[in-house]
This record gives sequence, structure tokens and C-alpha cells, in this order.
Amino acid sequence: MEYTGISAASGYALGPAFLFQKQIIQITKSEVHKERLDSEIKRFEEALGQAAEELEKIKEKTKQTMGPEEAEIFSAHILVLEDPEYSGAIKEMIRLEELNAEWAVQEITNRFLNIFASMDNEYIRERAADLRDISNMVIRNLMGINSLSLSEISENVVLFAHDLTPSDTAQLDREKIAGIVTNIGGRTSHSAIMARSMEIPAVVGMQDIVEKINSGEFVIVDGSEGKVFVNPSEEWIQIYRDKKKNYEVRRQEFKMLVHEPSMTSDGVQVELVANIGNPQDALVAVTNGAEGIGLYRTEFLYMGRQELPSEEEQFEAYKAVTEMFGKEHPVVIRSLDIGGDKALPYLDMPKEMNPFLGYRAIRLCLDRTDIFRTQLRAILRASAYGNIKLMYPMIASLEELRGANKILEAAKQELFSQGSPFNKDMEVGIMVEIPAVAVMADRFADEVDFFSIGTNDLIQYTMAADRTNETVAYLSQPFNLAVLRLIKGVIDAAHKAGKRVAMCGEMAGDLTALPILLGLGLNEFSMSASSVLPARALVRQLPKEKAQAIAKAVLEMDNPKEIERFVKQEMQLLRGTR
Repeated sequence: MEYTGISAASGYALGPAFLFQKQIIQITKSEVHKERLDSEIKRFEEALGQAAEELEKIKEKTKQTMGPEEAEIFSAHILVLEDPEYSGAIKEMIRLEELNAEWAVQEITNRFLNIFASMDNEYIRERAADLRDISNMVIRNLMGINSLSLSEISENVVLFAHDLTPSDTAQLDREKIAGIVTNIGGRTSHSAIMARSMEIPAVVGMQDIVEKINSGEFVIVDGSEGKVFVNPSEEWIQIYRDKKKNYEVRRQEFKMLVHEPSMTSDGVQVELVANIGNPQDALVAVTNGAEGIGLYRTEFLYMGRQELPSEEEQFEAYKAVTEMFGKEHPVVIRSLDIGGDKALPYLDMPKEMNPFLGYRAIRLCLDRTDIFRTQLRAILRASAYGNIKLMYPMIASLEELRGANKILEAAKQELFSQGSPFNKDMEVGIMVEIPAVAVMADRFADEVDFFSIGTNDLIQYTMAADRTNETVAYLSQPFNLAVLRLIKGVIDAAHKAGKRVAMCGEMAGDLTALPILLGLGLNEFSMSASSVLPARALVRQLPKEKAQAIAKAVLEMDNPKEIERFVKQEMQLLRGTR
């Protein structure tokens, strides 16, 4: 039986299934008498302290077994526990509503989870799993329930679970766990990140796979394609044993490329950089050989709190990432991309029928110049410490670009008058994610320093298909000729004006799309950190001339599946001749 999910960590695993089922914690709502409210709050604070101690131990173990970058995930968890916005809201509910601590933790956590779940940004949505992990730890401490341990598994198995939290994943013994399969989750969840770090093949988002399998059944996990096979034939078992062996050889080859240049076999240099959401992600990018940051999503600073982040807080976050890469490597910071379906609870934002087409990103920033100017000041100040570039999202018109630059100039004047250092020549670019801008790329090229094509939104706007709507998912076609023509037009217009073009959508890390994009002349590919080395390996074996021939050929085709099939065949032929 074959099942399909989301590829979270590449590789192949074969072995018996092991079902991990967590105890369901039932929480009862109960009143607390006024005279006992102080002791109830103290009980909550003690449970909070216990959770912090547990996380410190997990962090230390993770540091020893996986490395300091992965351990930083739990530093972020500890910061949530220490965040007065989170703990303060729980204490306030206990005191004002005179309710037990367990119920208050559950209710406040659910409020945050509902906010996260409604957001379009996958990275932010996946942070919900982290918050759930933290709150469950506090609730177990309040109720005196011991947590289940995965460290006691004593045989080589494929782990199946409804979900795995980061603290669950940190307990795994990579020598005992051959693969991971979960009902829920996505590629940007911290558990998926840790699975990639431990090099454990993982497939997530399989909906109800746990209910369809029994412990002990033989399974194959294809983490590269996001597939799981239950009770496969001997023929399939042998096929995947061979794939696993070949993959191990390739993986060792990838590791040797960490410090190698991203250069085609005929000497053409491109840049392979990473998409990140916070300073912890930047550490992972460095260890995976990224040559800089092509998209620093700043939304994480604004989420999961009750007030706007200060200029100083933002400055420190931007500076931290910049210092990791030094002055030689670019760090492209995207200004605030929030609004519409990504509402902040502390901002009075309108409810909208079509949030993807609504009050968001640069539109909100041009309206709320106080928020925008604070962020621009922080970015400018951080630019004194490295090669920061600023990028505006969701630009639809020249007027918006000019309006944003006007506010930027005012922020520069403020800092100059205060004697605060900043890079006065900091490059400023825009994301090309609205077809109107792609069509007008020649005009925009005269007023920007660079373009970065955001294919996730560009595809959905070109195809008029919500990329979060499963019923129209078939229209999310990166190989659609209309999309490819728009990309080509942007690259051509930029190069004519002597400007560089990057891509920071999922398409940039797609190994099938890479030859086309390289052939079209894309200068910079920004992707998840785990995709950098496989992409570098492909770039280094591919002549630019061959990529150009592939790009020219696909622009004559009109069927997305035909284009994808053609590129894969061409790459197989190329590998066969090397």
C-alpha cells in the first residue's frame, strides 16, 4: 500500500513500524476561591520553572548530540516561558476569572494557536507546534504527569506518530530510529528541521496514516519524494535498498561541498543563499554552506505577543544575523509582510473577504508609517555591521515603491542627525510577486537595485488560485508557461538595466526548476538551508550552455507536466554522460 505526504527530510528508511501514541490529557475547568488565587498563581509559576529546567536539560542534551544550532531551538522555547506576555496573560485569567491554572494555560495557549493557524506564512503556522509543546510541558507539571520518553526504544524502527514536538524529537536516538512519519506537520516545523539535522528520513502531513498501520508492519519511507509504502513486495524492498545505498554515497559528496563555490561546470558563478525566519535559522544556514541570506522574514518578531517590537529589539535581531555572515555575504531583510490573513491581535485591522488581495505588507506599512519607520531605522542601524539589503514585499505600483523610499530617506535623515551609523549606500530592492510588476519590470528596474521573485505568490496571482486551497491545488504550477514567461521577462528587464535578479520562492530550491532558472539567467537562488548543498551539487555538474538549451526548449512547450518530464529526462542524460 502506498501513501503520500510531505517530504520533511530526504533519504530512505526500511524497517518495522513503531507507533508512538501520547497520553491524552483531560483538563477540567474549576473555580478557585479568592483567598487561594495567590497560591494558584504560585503553583503555575512553579510549573513554569519546572518546564524551564526540563528545557535546559533537553537543550544541553541536544547540544551534545546534534550541535549548538539545533540546541538554540530550545533557547527560543525558554524565551516563550519567560515572556511576560504569555505568562502574564495566564496569570491574569487565573486572577480575573478565578479559574484553575491548568485551564488558564490551555485557554491562553489556544488563543495564540488560533492566531497562528489562520496565517498564510507556513513558518509562522509551524511555530504553533512549539507553543503546544511548551504548554503541554507546563500542564503536565501542574497535574503531576510524567512525560513519555522516546529514548527507551531499543530496536531499529520507523517511528509513526500523530505529531512529534521538538522535545520529543530531541529524545530520539538516531541509531535506533530509521525514519519518521507523522499525521500532521510541515517542512518548516522545528521537528522537521531537527530530523534533517539528524539525517533521519521523514515524511509528515500524512493526515491519518497512524490509524491505518499496525506496529511491526514492514514499511519503506521515501523521505525524498514524501512517500510511505506499507508491506511492500520483495521487488520494491530491493529497489529501495539500492536507492538507500546510492543516497548515502551522494550525501557524503554533498558534505564535501560546504565550502565550495556555486559554479557551473563551465565556470559561471551563481549565489545559493537561504530563506530564514529568525537568528536560529541563520545558524543552520551557515552550517549548510549558504552564501548569505536571500530572504529574512521579519514577521516572527511581531507574532505571539501583545505589542509591537521595539526598534532596539529589532536592531539586535537583524544585527545578530548580519554578524554571522560578515561583510562579504549578503543578508536581504524583507520589511514587514503582515496583514490581511496574518492579523496581529494588538492592531485594529479590518476583516476582509479576500485577504490575499487586501490590506497587507507594503500597503499596511505605507498606511502605518509609525510601524514602518521604526523597522526601517532598525534595519538601517544594523546595516553598519554587514552587507544588509532591504527588500519591500507586495509592491504593485511605482507609486508604492516611491512612497516606501520616501519614508526610508526620512529614517536615514533621522539617524544621520542623531549621529547613528548606517550604510548610506544600502541596496534596496523589491519582491516581484504581483504580475503587474513582472509586466512592468523594465520601468521598475530603473528605480531598484535588485529584484527578488517571490514565486509562491506570483504563481497564485497569475493562476488566480489560492495556494492554500486544496481544491485548486492543481493550478499551483511553477512550470506553467505563463509563469515561466513572466520570470523570463523580469530577468531580461533587470539584466538590460544592469541589475541582479534573485528568487526566494519555493521554486528556487526545486532541483527540477533549477536548470530552467539557470538557463534563463537567474543570478541568485534563495531556498531552505537543507536544499543548498543538493542545489550546489547540481549547479556544479551542469554547464550554463546546457541550462540555456533546456530553458529555450521549455519555452516552446505549453504543458507543465511535459516541461517537468523533459527537464528530468535531460538531467538523467547529463548524469549518464558524466
